[in-house]
Amino acid sequence: MQLPKNRLAYIDWLRALAILGVLLYHSARPFIPEDPWHINNAAKSNLLDEFNFFLSRFRMPLLFFISGSVTWLMMKNRTTGAFVLLRLKRLFLPLIAGMLFIIPPQVYFERLHQGYTGSFLEFYSTLFQSGSYPQGNMSWHHLWFIAYLFLYDLLLAPFFAWCKTEKASGFKKRLGQLAQGRAIYWLMLPSVCIYSAFVLQYPATNALIDDPVYFIYWLLFLLAGYFCLLEPALMESLERNRRFSLTLAFLLLLFINALRWNGFDWFEDKHRAESWTTYLYLARQPIHTWLWVFALVGYGRKYLNKPLPALSYVNQFIYPFYILHQTILVILAYYVVQTPDTIFLKWVFLALSTFFICLLLFHLFIRPFYLTRMLFGMKTSKQ
Repeated sequence: MQLPKNRLAYIDWLRALAILGVLLYHSARPFIPEDPWHINNAAKSNLLDEFNFFLSRFRMPLLFFISGSVTWLMMKNRTTGAFVLLRLKRLFLPLIAGMLFIIPPQVYFERLHQGYTGSFLEFYSTLFQSGSYPQGNMSWHHLWFIAYLFLYDLLLAPFFAWCKTEKASGFKKRLGQLAQGRAIYWLMLPSVCIYSAFVLQYPATNALIDDPVYFIYWLLFLLAGYFCLLEPALMESLERNRRFSLTLAFLLLLFINALRWNGFDWFEDKHRAESWTTYLYLARQPIHTWLWVFALVGYGRKYLNKPLPALSYVNQFIYPFYILHQTILVILAYYVVQTPDTIFLKWVFLALSTFFICLLLFHLFIRPFYLTRMLFGMKTSKQ
């Protein structure tokens, strides 16, 4: 099987694995202590909390890194105008459609869980007058990722276009210097500094307008993914240093958990901002995240660069799945948390049922039709 010239098999496989991580993470959210979600189970699981803690180290940063790589693949043979038009079709249109049709049922079942007794039609009729979530009902919920990605691509389109020109040859040469030895790890420095210095004042909101630290934080992962395909020697460096990245990521994971499990979490100190040790401790998260992203990309390039026959279908499915999955999950969770079954069975049921429902919705109602393909950001002709 031959992939289209603008596809790289390992990038597509890594994106699929990252989205699988998102599914497992969200399926566990109803059971996480001290982390209220849209639907919450009465009993909680500290072990699922640890599982989600691990997934949260890299799932979204890896997605942004891969999105940056995909941006390069999309941009390299297109004009700036054609690229922006493509992002309007693939990102902005699905975002608006999702906010109008996919997210409202999710919010509705959350309101039912909180005691609301009206019908869905009654709920929907007040959608535009209620204001923004959480006080109101208008939201993009998990589609914040699409909103951020669209804005990044829109703002940076001129820069991406400049990178293709001869004027950028000096810039690309300097990027190539980061491929020597282990200089690639300097890519993590800006986000480590920004995150450590400001995250206490500006924690994540996913709301864009009041999310300055994470807006930059996610952007730097996207740029790293873009640079690693713009200058292929960087991606080769990630593959070459993959074992080193994994070793450091694993050791840092052990160290972080040893601190957390033995009560040495400076982040919880009420006087945390007064000590340099707090900022040092805060730096462990972005460093840890970058190491996992580098390790996963390095191993992915080494072992996943195989265009198996299923990849074409998986690649079509993964984006509509991301758009659909949390709404299906919330609806199922509303009923599942009312059952007396164990937390583990509930988690497995939610993950598997969400996956297969989304797969059937995609196969039967999205993939075959022009309108639904367009609304879910797919190519409007079948592949």
